[in-house]
Amino acid sequence: MEPPIERIRLSQVAKEQLIKLKRHTKIDQWNILCRWAFCSSLVEPSIPSPVPIPADSNLELTWRIFGGKFSDILLVALKQRCYNDGISIDQETLASQFRLHLHRGIAYLAGNPNIKSIEDLIVTIISS
Repeated sequence: MEPPIERIRLSQVAKEQLIKLKRHTKIDQWNILCRWAFCSSLVEPSIPSPVPIPADSNLELTWRIFGGKFSDILLVALKQRCYNDGISIDQETLASQFRLHLHRGIAYLAGNPNIKSIEDLIVTIISS
């Protein structure tokens, strides 16, 4: 499957939030934290606000690194979410929705005061 985006550069705010999550959870790989964040946004019933997200950090991931062996599953989940929200699934829209969901998920996880360990992260995700 063709990815919605080849490379994603995160915002500086998202990078700082991921650093906080890395410190709390001891998960040291950006892509794993980003997958958790993306999925946590997908399960939220509301559509992410279409806010501009600057690509102003030096943290960049390729889709292949982000998704790993789950790339196709994550792409299908994104397409299904867009379909459910009544949003087009053209490449540009998918790329935009991916960025919005990823950044929203990172903010949700980093802003959760109950996440102080990997166990807390798992409990948070499971109870979503």
